[in-house]
Amino acid sequence: MNSLSRRRFLKISGATISAATVATSLSSVVKGAKKIDEKTGKPIKGIQKIPTYCDVCFWKCGAIAYIKDGELWKIEGNPNDPLSNGRLCPRGTGGIGAHYSKDRIKRPLIRKNERGEEKWVEVTWDEALEYISTKMNIIKSKYGPESMALFSHGVGGTFLKHTMKAYGTRNMTAPSFAQCRGPREVGFEMTFGEGVGSPERTDIENAKCITFIGSHLGENMHNTQVQELSKAVKNKASIIVVDPRFSVVASKAKYYLPIKPGTDIALLLAWMNVIVKEKLYDEEYVKKYGFGFEQFAAEIEDKTPEWAYTITTIEPDLIRKSAREMAKNAPSSFVHPGRHTTWYGDDTQRSRAIALLNGLLGSWGRKGGFYLPNSFKVPGYSKYPAYPKPSKPLVHNPNHKYPFAEGEQLSTGIREATITGKPYPIKGWFVYATNLLQSLPNRDETIAAIKNLDLLVVVDIVPSEIAGWADVVLPEATYLERYDDLNTAPFKQNFVSLRQPVIDIPNDQKPNWWIAKKLADKLGLGNYFPWNHVEEYLDNRLQQANLSLAELKKKGVLKGAKQPIYFDEGIPVDFFTPSGKIEFYSLQLQEHGFDPVPKYTDHGNPPPGYFRLLYGRAPVHTFSKTQSYKFLKDIMKENEVWVNKDVADRLGLKSGQYVQLKNTDGKTSGRVKVRPTERIRTDAVYMVHGFGQTSKDMKTTYLKGGSDSKLITKYNVDPIMGGTGMNVNYVTFDWEA
Repeated sequence: MNSLSRRRFLKISGATISAATVATSLSSVVKGAKKIDEKTGKPIKGIQKIPTYCDVCFWKCGAIAYIKDGELWKIEGNPNDPLSNGRLCPRGTGGIGAHYSKDRIKRPLIRKNERGEEKWVEVTWDEALEYISTKMNIIKSKYGPESMALFSHGVGGTFLKHTMKAYGTRNMTAPSFAQCRGPREVGFEMTFGEGVGSPERTDIENAKCITFIGSHLGENMHNTQVQELSKAVKNKASIIVVDPRFSVVASKAKYYLPIKPGTDIALLLAWMNVIVKEKLYDEEYVKKYGFGFEQFAAEIEDKTPEWAYTITTIEPDLIRKSAREMAKNAPSSFVHPGRHTTWYGDDTQRSRAIALLNGLLGSWGRKGGFYLPNSFKVPGYSKYPAYPKPSKPLVHNPNHKYPFAEGEQLSTGIREATITGKPYPIKGWFVYATNLLQSLPNRDETIAAIKNLDLLVVVDIVPSEIAGWADVVLPEATYLERYDDLNTAPFKQNFVSLRQPVIDIPNDQKPNWWIAKKLADKLGLGNYFPWNHVEEYLDNRLQQANLSLAELKKKGVLKGAKQPIYFDEGIPVDFFTPSGKIEFYSLQLQEHGFDPVPKYTDHGNPPPGYFRLLYGRAPVHTFSKTQSYKFLKDIMKENEVWVNKDVADRLGLKSGQYVQLKNTDGKTSGRVKVRPTERIRTDAVYMVHGFGQTSKDMKTTYLKGGSDSKLITKYNVDPIMGGTGMNVNYVTFDWEA
């Protein structure tokens, strides 16, 4: 099973960097953006431009912050950054709202009354960290250090992870695996021996045909991909879109397939049936690199478009035309792997079906398909002592219940261990930059787990819903006010970029590295932070790569020499699967009792009067974290529920009318506006995720819009890797508000 967790990226030496380096001078570091004139001692007037990289989503685009007379003015893309190419998405340009948010937490808080009552006492940092360290030491002595768990999202959690490892626990997770991309990574690893990665290794700009299945690119605003998609559309690439809803990207499609929700695997099998039967696949590629093709072909022999039509409601002729369109443009034709892939509980098999279709098209390692990314090699910090070895196993996946979840930990697995106390008790949570009441399914289960804790610490910028249940809330500096670790994300162009403070911290907030270091001091683990300031840590890493912090602070991003990214450019053709080839027939799945070739499973229909709940993203918001940002909240203050116009007319629902949704468990969404539209099927409704927030301290967002999270009480667990399929909830219209 080692092959499943391997990642193959070309590691490019720092010696290939094209930018010149200069000597580092830590004494010349400027605090925030308020550069002081040495002669007058006053802030410099005029406009300053300070490079950094964005934190509004995981893409981490390079940016330039503009400071006008000492005040944060605007943010633009860094033209030297290969991710942003000088342009940011709406969320990125609205990132200044994080600094100006009126809802920001100003000082550390300790719970005054019962959890969830949102009543606090403001304390000093020393008091807050003393409280936390005392509780953590009690947990350690009573249960062992492994009984602390960390939930963390984003690069900002790097130093807190370091503190937790020094403390003695490895129970650390992020919802981004089991609630988002996990099935995709596992499905592609089983097929090609490598995951898709972040950013996704899709060569959109050079594609001649791109197929999207429930992937709302243009609404899910991943900057580089949207820029590349605009180029592909300009170059007249064929776009195929499969979605129950006519999304933004569907408006660009040559073929739009309004599929019945939950039937995607049937369509994928029918597409592959057409391509194999009509010998439209890349025979040379499959013969050279494929394993088990004959068995695979036999498995899909009867999965005809006519068979799929009765399941998907997509006409056989449209299935055949779209399949031929993909094949006609191969190998510069690919099916996008998506991002949020936890839908129905058989999501690894659906992602594997997508990978297999890409295998037939010969798109892996080919221009216009999936490139092989480069990453810039910057060594880790050189002076850290070894971590203590935990004496207990990880809790997230007891007895290897989900055999292919070994690469990353399951957030819902840690939650379950907290509820049951098995395989051992989890008594403390440290939650960094993730709102678990919005990101995990079934918030009642999350609250039940919290009630079993002896300690819940939340590090956040605003008083999110999860913060309302904390014992201690630590206010963090925004990404525009702090340093974070270096960004060396694997991409077409290898690079290293720097996040640095561009404006001063407004109140008594602190950067995450400072919090992690000071907590370690309180825990008696100060030797794990041999540096005094994060600049020393960053400079240590950069010097090992023959770079300097001073140069990176000046430019924001340094790029290495370009390297090959396609097989035909000389990259060794390696597939890190058990067979060493593309596995059309998976023996490792078969050995664990799973289907070696994906099969369609019926996911049922809504009860009479109910609709399948679908949810997604908006181009101006990231999950539930940006609704309080100045400018972004003005663009989209609340969400709407999309409902088919004929259904709305039948039910007497009017555009803009407030209603409440109720699911089959009796849970309700809160007030949400109706949006009647012909752009969605009659058996589903759709909402943008992240609204209807219930934290009373979030005054600008409190109960604005409807909450899809409250309605997601049911979920199907993927038996292969433990992801939570959440598109299995049905809702009805409850009342007029």
